[in-house]
Amino acid sequence: MFSNNPSKKRIKLIADQLNLEYTYSGSKPSKGKLKKVIDKIPYSSKQIAIIGDRVFTDILVGNRLGMYTILVDSVDYYGKRIEQNKFQSFERYIARIITGDFS
Repeated sequence: MFSNNPSKKRIKLIADQLNLEYTYSGSKPSKGKLKKVIDKIPYSSKQIAIIGDRVFTDILVGNRLGMYTILVDSVDYYGKRIEQNKFQSFERYIARIITGDFS
């Protein structure tokens, strides 16, 4: 698990529930820390998917490293989808302008 969240306690709690190793304060979209993690495992970046709710952090760093990227909706503390995430809507709008995808 690779998170930008600065709370080691919070990320550790989630990672422990899923029995995963973790990195917090990941500094996405900078690729340095994530590249170091990928270099320690027996898979190339092309064999790894990154799943995230942020276009300009999760998806951008995944694209920069040649990973398969999956954009999901944001969820609240209880795992319920956030219906009106204005920041995520703005990011998706800007991404459509940059890519020219107006479908």
